[in-house]
Amino acid sequence: MRFEDYRAHDMTGLAALVARREVSATELLETALARAAAVNPQINAITQDLSDFARGELAHATEGPLAGVPFLLKDLGAQLAGTVTTGGSRAFKGARAEADSAIVAAYRRAGLIIFGKTNTPEFGLAPVTEPALFGASRNPWNLDHTPGGSSGGASAAVAAGIVPGAHASDGGGSIRVPASACGLFGLKPSRGRVSFAPAGEGWAGASMQHALTRSVRDSAALLDVVSQPQVGDPYFLAPPERPFAQEVGRDPGQLRIAFTTASLASPELDPQCVQAVRDAAALCASLGHDVTEASLPGDLAALSQAAGVIIAASVAATLDAEAERRGRPIGEDEVEFTTWMSYRRGRELSASHYVQAVAVVHAFGRAVAGLFADFDILLLSTTGRPPPPVGWLTEDLSQYARRLFSFMSNTQAFNNTGQPAMSVPLAWSEEGLPIGLQFVAPMGEEGRLFRLAGQLEQARPWFDRVAPP
Repeated sequence: MRFEDYRAHDMTGLAALVARREVSATELLETALARAAAVNPQINAITQDLSDFARGELAHATEGPLAGVPFLLKDLGAQLAGTVTTGGSRAFKGARAEADSAIVAAYRRAGLIIFGKTNTPEFGLAPVTEPALFGASRNPWNLDHTPGGSSGGASAAVAAGIVPGAHASDGGGSIRVPASACGLFGLKPSRGRVSFAPAGEGWAGASMQHALTRSVRDSAALLDVVSQPQVGDPYFLAPPERPFAQEVGRDPGQLRIAFTTASLASPELDPQCVQAVRDAAALCASLGHDVTEASLPGDLAALSQAAGVIIAASVAATLDAEAERRGRPIGEDEVEFTTWMSYRRGRELSASHYVQAVAVVHAFGRAVAGLFADFDILLLSTTGRPPPPVGWLTEDLSQYARRLFSFMSNTQAFNNTGQPAMSVPLAWSEEGLPIGLQFVAPMGEEGRLFRLAGQLEQARPWFDRVAPP
């Protein structure tokens, strides 16, 4: 299959070609592998080659809604039996999984052909993808810039045309930030929509799993595949009224949309992001929606501090569990400096600190939920600025926190509320880099987001706008 023909289809389109026997799953896989060989040395998106495993899957992956479509897993959270999941860390470079995670088992039942794992910052702690273990991933739109993080390897692979969609996860913006940076569609589902089985919740329920895609309908189809509660899940949502794939293309009706040009975790947005929000608000108004400027309720400063406590405690718990498994402590040389600082902080926190932090997060979630008594959707910038250059975040560690939140300024809040949120590629910077716009809905209302996203995709198409060779 010619790459140009492969690139012209999304996942749903490729699956239809396979179902009609116009192309074979083998041809799709070999096209994806050839594209990876051509571009991965420049973008460093794929860090683990599973092509032999993929070829062995071809004979079995003949059924399912996405049968025969090549796919990539993020090297964090998702476990594929017999393979290593490093989490981007030297401490776990030998951690081989004994069984599939529930989400991976669902992908395989859907017929997806997993042929590699994608780069991620250590433990998903940064909005850029530059782990010491594997090196930096680069943005296909401009190799000097980051593809975002923590699902940066996934976003780079999709933007570069290796695959039309890839697994991703989001604990503070790790689906939406790279979607914004690479001109992709990225939806973070509601808390409880996708199971983490057999592992427990991540970051007190802030972390979610889903995907990065070029089309809205692929995101919906993938969410249908993985929205399957597992026995023993600590929480899960009721099934949607209809499959998410059926929501794309449905009339969203006249939505009450609140928008803000605020930066939630830093002093202000880059002017280009401010303009992007206002432009998106105007687009929504032109589509018949009722658009109003508003402010986000809740104590954002307290939320940021509480989230920091939860993340530090979680890092400490992860590394302490690994130390206990090994029977020896984790060495400072096994993790990166910022991770080590988070680990040390986490070990100094008390159980009371953790419980109080969770209470603050829940209080913030209740405050934000009140906004949706008057509005159906909240619109704001996904990131605080266009994607920065590779190395920018860590070149001056005294500026690390300021730069961190100036980039991922608007995403973490909605991990903590648990609400679904999507980044839609509606704007572009003066340098030709993508800028995503974030839309947030009430808990469990992914269908509403898919209906609106489908409308936006029709009004301002992005699928054929692809990164240069």
